[in-house]
Amino acid sequence: MILPDSDFKLNVSSEIGDLRALLIHSPDNGLGRVVPSKAQDWLFEDIVHLDSMRKNEYDYYIKLLLYFLDPAKIKGKLKEIDARENNRDFFKPDNKNFYASDKVIEIQTLLADILADEDIRNKLTASVCAIESCNYRLQQNLTDTDPVELAKIFISGSLNTNEMIFAPIPNLIFSRDIGIAINNFMLLNKPAKKARSRETLLARYIFFNHPLFEGYRDNILEIPETVQHFLRPGEDLDEKTTLEGGDVMMISPGHLIIGCSERTSASGANEAIKLLFANNVVDKITVVKIPYRRDYMHIDTVFTQVKRNVWVLLHSLAVTQNPVEDSEPIAWLADKKTKDKDRTDILQFEKGKKKPRTFSCIEDLLNDISQNDLQSTEPTKFIYSGNDTFPYDAREQWTDSCNLLAIKEGVVLGYDRNDKTIEAFKKNGFHVVKVKDLLKKFENDEADPQLLKDTLILMPSAELSRARGGFHCMSMPLQRDNL
Repeated sequence: MILPDSDFKLNVSSEIGDLRALLIHSPDNGLGRVVPSKAQDWLFEDIVHLDSMRKNEYDYYIKLLLYFLDPAKIKGKLKEIDARENNRDFFKPDNKNFYASDKVIEIQTLLADILADEDIRNKLTASVCAIESCNYRLQQNLTDTDPVELAKIFISGSLNTNEMIFAPIPNLIFSRDIGIAINNFMLLNKPAKKARSRETLLARYIFFNHPLFEGYRDNILEIPETVQHFLRPGEDLDEKTTLEGGDVMMISPGHLIIGCSERTSASGANEAIKLLFANNVVDKITVVKIPYRRDYMHIDTVFTQVKRNVWVLLHSLAVTQNPVEDSEPIAWLADKKTKDKDRTDILQFEKGKKKPRTFSCIEDLLNDISQNDLQSTEPTKFIYSGNDTFPYDAREQWTDSCNLLAIKEGVVLGYDRNDKTIEAFKKNGFHVVKVKDLLKKFENDEADPQLLKDTLILMPSAELSRARGGFHCMSMPLQRDNL
């Protein structure tokens, strides 16, 4: 059972404060069962090789997080862990040798913890079986299953090695999308796609029932549907109330960013704003509407924060979308619906004020955040995807060059495949190091995680990048130090 220690406090007031605790989910067997015919329904562009994703890529992520957040779990043990890596017992949450950290927290472990309670197990099993259309006997069999095994079944969809009883939820590795910590509140999200509905259900049960969040039950917020939502015609996203964590950024104690995107609707942003203002969670919320396109998906695929005054972003979206005076006529003659779909709008709402403030482009917004919200004493810098060079800007944005996780201010994780973006980091004074080399230095006391500054840590990415998400997506911060 993962229990809160005396240092745990649900608190995230920025994107770059020193990371102290987060929720993650390691790639599970469900990912290895995604088939081509269902890949897009399950929100994957391709099928991935599970063992390569685990051993050659994601396991490095776990090791690195432990060195930074919970070094006692790994320091001095790296050779031993690597020597037995073929059976991966250190990384599997159902194994007795699992690292079991209360800082790098595995979602599957929390799920198994709450399923040990018979009442919760009965209720959650009934709920999962209802949304997955299971028969009654299967429901009874699942109710009698060991909690650790049942947690695996709910996530992977597999009853045993060969028998699938319902679809997997492979997107659970993108843990940020099921909820977002905002100061000492937790906002549970409403996914846009049916493939993620079981994730949402599991998250609700975990946050409302696990002892880790016992002191924060009154601070767990759920986005409501609009009044009489069941009468709305059609399935248009703009008509649905949806919001995912990749579209939410906590960038200062009083200021939140919400994106309107392929996955977060205007209705979802509207309900979130009303809910957060009513509960006095923040004073200011900026809505960034990005083009409704699959290659952008969430706002954290087009920009993330590196330091108080440093951001990485896609330049073609950062610049103003309004036609300039010397544009060709086509800029003015384009179909209005298409223009609205492909433009970027930025509106900033303050509690108690009816009229929002506007920004002409993303760069202006980010500069305002750096200078005014975060009181940066240095000029704001922008590191552009692909070093702002066509076609590498778009190519590398597609492989998550802008989707970086800050472990501390100035120390970020990104994929090793985005060569031009890496060049841009170097030009801006950042040290670049491969994770494998850095782990050896940590183990041999040649480097100290707490002393690292202005560093881009390169993570292997052949399979992970094919899943269309970076390390910002693959993390749900629960606790960061205040800036």
